[in-house]
Amino acid sequence: MVERRRIEALERRFSETRIPSLFGEFKTFLTRSNALTLAVGFIVGAATSKVVTAIVDDVFMPLIGLVLPSGGWRNARIVLDSRTVTGPDGKPATIENAILYGDLLGKTIDFVLIALIIFVVTKWVLRQLPVASRHCPECTETIPVSAKRCKWCTSPIPPPEPAPTPSA
Repeated sequence: MVERRRIEALERRFSETRIPSLFGEFKTFLTRSNALTLAVGFIVGAATSKVVTAIVDDVFMPLIGLVLPSGGWRNARIVLDSRTVTGPDGKPATIENAILYGDLLGKTIDFVLIALIIFVVTKWVLRQLPVASRHCPECTETIPVSAKRCKWCTSPIPPPEPAPTPSA
């Protein structure tokens, strides 16, 4: 009986204090760290990967297939050694030791195309409007036109000269 009360007291204590505390710590971890951002980035990256792979497989690879010789060029190989052995079912089976240069070439082309598409998409998404800028008279670094102090050398910057007005 005493043991049962002791167990019930421990269960109440644990359920009342530890679980909400863990939940609160976990919520704080998710909101104050970059874990949630990383998870969202991972999910978006996985979805983007499917789109990029579809573009490469469905658009670019057929075009490359027009340039490369027809047939299974990804299966091209240089056979170094070939042996015929009897398989477990009693039928002869051929074992080859080969350099799979067609597979290597195909994967290299896939990599280059995927990297190119990701580069173009990233450049398009992250394009920025040109910012009006000028050069610091002291250190010649590029600074915004509205800057009052150079962020590189911290020297004070005179106000920009007004644009000349066209004479009538």
